[in-house]
Amino acid sequence: MVAAAAGAQARTGRADWLIVGGASAGTVFEWYDFYLYGSLAGVISEQFFSGVNATTGYIFALLAFAAGFAVRPFGALVFGRLGDLWGRKNTFLVTMVLMGLSTFAVGLLPSYAAVGVAAPVALILMRLIQGLALGGEYGGAATYVAEHAPEGKRGLYTSWIQTTATFGLFLSLVVILVVRTRVGEDAFKAWAWRIPFLVSSVLLAVSMWIRLRLNESPVFQRMVAEGKSSKQPLTDSFAKWGNLKLVLLALAGLTAGQAVVWYTGQFYALFFLEKTLKVDGALTNTLVAIALLLGTPFFVVFGWLSDKIGRKPVILAGCLLAALTYFPIFKALTVAANPQLAAASASAPVTVVADPADCAFQFDPVGKKAFVSSCDLAKSALATAGVSYANQAAPAGSVAAVKIGQVVIPSFRGETLPAAELKTQKAAWTKSLGAALKTAGYPAKADPAKMNKPLVVGLLWLLVIYVTLVYGPVAAALVEMFPARIRYTSMSLPYHIGNGWFGGFLPTTAFAMVAATGNIYYGLWYPIVVAAITVVVGGLFVKEMRGAPIEA
Repeated sequence: MVAAAAGAQARTGRADWLIVGGASAGTVFEWYDFYLYGSLAGVISEQFFSGVNATTGYIFALLAFAAGFAVRPFGALVFGRLGDLWGRKNTFLVTMVLMGLSTFAVGLLPSYAAVGVAAPVALILMRLIQGLALGGEYGGAATYVAEHAPEGKRGLYTSWIQTTATFGLFLSLVVILVVRTRVGEDAFKAWAWRIPFLVSSVLLAVSMWIRLRLNESPVFQRMVAEGKSSKQPLTDSFAKWGNLKLVLLALAGLTAGQAVVWYTGQFYALFFLEKTLKVDGALTNTLVAIALLLGTPFFVVFGWLSDKIGRKPVILAGCLLAALTYFPIFKALTVAANPQLAAASASAPVTVVADPADCAFQFDPVGKKAFVSSCDLAKSALATAGVSYANQAAPAGSVAAVKIGQVVIPSFRGETLPAAELKTQKAAWTKSLGAALKTAGYPAKADPAKMNKPLVVGLLWLLVIYVTLVYGPVAAALVEMFPARIRYTSMSLPYHIGNGWFGGFLPTTAFAMVAATGNIYYGLWYPIVVAAITVVVGGLFVKEMRGAPIEA
């Protein structure tokens, strides 16, 4: 009998890990598809938004990327409802097919040069489908695994689902690097950028094969058999104050802070290195990929720890550490990745001295407006050069100037100049500004030979550790907050509002804050404030639910 019991336990263990592996493999594939677009935003801009100027095209490419985040909460509502009515397994099979087919289709879409405006319209449609699918995927996978997990191991089991977003990002970076290396940059930009999208068809087939072997969640099966399932999951989740209050607490006290820490530690760090510190793109991807690889096991470590000490202490510790240390970490990252830039910023700080009325918020959604005031010309040149600057008010009507240490470079008024003369004078002035910046020690690009690569990887790894703290236990925390009959719907919405809106729009919001102030670190206030709010709300109002029964 002992031997039989041991054999049954072994079979159960193998079945459990098939469940975790199957759910996780499919979710990795969906994250791979979703983040592939973000990793290729520059190429996408050239292929699908070439009808406007390059800057506006890149903005449109980022907006198309953001569209996928914007619709994730709506996907949570649609597929969360279906998951509570149809079942966990059936629903995330549907989301997987939608994600796979839409991603494969991106690899086949004609470019703007071939079909005109139909190209970006089709691209955005595919992004919307991807966002809707991802909005339904995560809640289903997390719920499915949690409802299979043995007592006392819910955090450990669901933490494997939490690794999937990072693995998906890592996989997208690796596939892009491999294809770029094999075919060369010119061929990659011309046609081979499609290969990573087309590869998703193979991943879809493998993931579908794995997931079709899985059975429905036992909690859902029992609930249906006993007639306890919800007939109106949306109403029960959001129209009744008792559950709606839990949804709002889950958002403000858990997922909003978790989301901004995740996107700061992975996406914004990558953006900061490449766009702000001027580190080569391939080197940036490599350094981030190494940090992700070293940090990913800690998702499981902190998921396991949350089974021992609770979900709240682990998640809120990550939010608090992030809020307290982001500024010193990113300043240290500047010193390690581009020491010449850090030294120049300290010895010869840059200030734009201008009449505030002369300075515009430089965003033009149609690419037609010219920013030609003396202040706008100065700030545009500094932003293009990746130079951080302070702002100093000048008397009304005065011409703006750029102060580099003790050197003053007056700008010029472009409002009344003919287009040809404006172009000539702007080129000459930008050249003189560049020479002054170079003399002051400001580099055009980060020098890999002078970079402290181990320290850069170490700082990126620390940012990933914060990600693992907040993200490892969050699936278990959300599952335990809501009753089984409306769990898929209830947990999906706060998760995807937090990660789709608070997190997904973080790079754009932070960049806008930097552009408005000129301070390369100012955008960090966004994740710091949101993480701090989560610490307060979560600490005071979110109830610890570790080990709570989830069958009811």
